[in-house]
Amino acid sequence: MRRILSAKLLNHFSLLGKTSPSQHCLPAWKQNTFALNFCRKSTTDGTTMDLSNMRKKYKGDAECFEESQLVSFDPIKQFGNWFDEATKCPEIGEANAMCLATANRDGRPSARMVLLKGYSNEGFRFFSNYESRKGTELESNPNACLVFYWEPLNRQIRIEGSVERIPFQSSCDYFHSRPKSSQIGAVVSRQSTPVPNRDYLRQKNAELEEKYKDKEVPMPDYWGGYLVKPHLIEFWQGQTNRLHDRIVFTRMKEGEKLGEFQHEGEAGWVYQRLAP
Repeated sequence: MRRILSAKLLNHFSLLGKTSPSQHCLPAWKQNTFALNFCRKSTTDGTTMDLSNMRKKYKGDAECFEESQLVSFDPIKQFGNWFDEATKCPEIGEANAMCLATANRDGRPSARMVLLKGYSNEGFRFFSNYESRKGTELESNPNACLVFYWEPLNRQIRIEGSVERIPFQSSCDYFHSRPKSSQIGAVVSRQSTPVPNRDYLRQKNAELEEKYKDKEVPMPDYWGGYLVKPHLIEFWQGQTNRLHDRIVFTRMKEGEKLGEFQHEGEAGWVYQRLAP
């Protein structure tokens, strides 16, 4: 397998050969093995790390994901089927953990892990601080992408859609269903704003624990829920030969006709297979 060593690293080996007789006397194949192992393990000197040999087996062709295996031609129901399987898999700690990608007005992206807190035919729901980076980006560019990756199942679901805030009362109901410590944490944290140190947060948290010891924590006006209304949902399953399965559902626009290889689904959706 072809590997690339940086000029700086090659120079390092050249010097090493002059100062280390034992290395200089090694056969050429052993010197190459030494160099490659050094490249793989060293990152502190600015060396480029070669990870090209890192790969794992996924599913075999006999376990591929065919269109005939869809439990529904409605992607929300298909999501529910895969999500249920993920929640029942003991190797998956948080099946509802998802990567949320947003972008600012200029299209500069950012991503982070959040937790899915509900889904329905309307969309996928999560909660956050409206003044956080994700919140300000969604305010100026109300579009997002969600990605679930369940490694033990070799499955991934990608969801793209528009985003809107959920009603105040729905946010309030969820806020007060959380543990009191989590409610206080939401009030303490003006998410994404700089703080002097962790002791600052500890002190604020302790003050609010005392303040709300015997009364309800009011939901801050800068906190609440979002709904991602999907226009694309893709189901991916990994294959060892890298001919991964990708079945994608998209919303039909008014007056739009089926494209080549597209099939009519349910509830206004169409689906097709994509090349991996």
